[in-house]
Amino acid sequence: MIDRTDPMAAAEAFLFDLDGVITPTVLLHRRAWAETFDAVFARHGAAPYAEDDYFVSLDGRPRFEGVATLLAARGIVLPEGDGAAADGGAGDGTAWYDTIRGIGDRKNRVFTEVLARDGIAPYPGSLRLLDLLAERGSPLAIVSSSRNAEAVLGAAGLRNRFTAVVDGAVAGLEGLAGKPAPDTFLRAAELLGVLPEDAAVFEDAASGVAAAASGGFGWIVGVDRGTGSGALLEAGAHTIVHDLEELMP
Repeated sequence: MIDRTDPMAAAEAFLFDLDGVITPTVLLHRRAWAETFDAVFARHGAAPYAEDDYFVSLDGRPRFEGVATLLAARGIVLPEGDGAAADGGAGDGTAWYDTIRGIGDRKNRVFTEVLARDGIAPYPGSLRLLDLLAERGSPLAIVSSSRNAEAVLGAAGLRNRFTAVVDGAVAGLEGLAGKPAPDTFLRAAELLGVLPEDAAVFEDAASGVAAAASGGFGWIVGVDRGTGSGALLEAGAHTIVHDLEELMP
């Protein structure tokens, strides 16, 4: 169990969410979600997309689960589909905005285009903390709901910093439940060879904090980039920061 009087020194390994913790990809995701759902809600006659929709329904959830959650919040019922319509239309005439997977895949396409065009840089404070942990030789992992984690880490020049990456693609291949279930965090701890109670988790989403709390992790840091300290504490965070540089000695 981590001694929380000096958790940075006591933790044996460090597990990080990616979007909003290491890189500001959340801004790209939010742009891609807004563009996607603006079209979806206009098509289905629903109330326009709002910034709160991201934090309430999408943040920290696997992509298709987030789509289904937000559609349900608007009272829209759509079939799951197979995603074949993401680029305009499927063979059966189904448009991308008429299925859950079509919407999710369309958002991913928009995100990928923005990432390739604009690139991404890590938060300066997060990079400084990673540098410190590299000097100490601490095992590090990324645990992300996104299926784009490898691409984002590559674009940011950070892939070699992490021993393990457990993202949405890995979760799909291995049949791991997404956040707020603890499965992806537990798998990352296993890959690093540490017990959950001896590892630290850094999360900016309430669903991710809840996942770490459910997994019994020894120190859970809520990174408040907009979710709100109250929501992160309620989900199970032990410490709240606004930037990882605050944890530097």
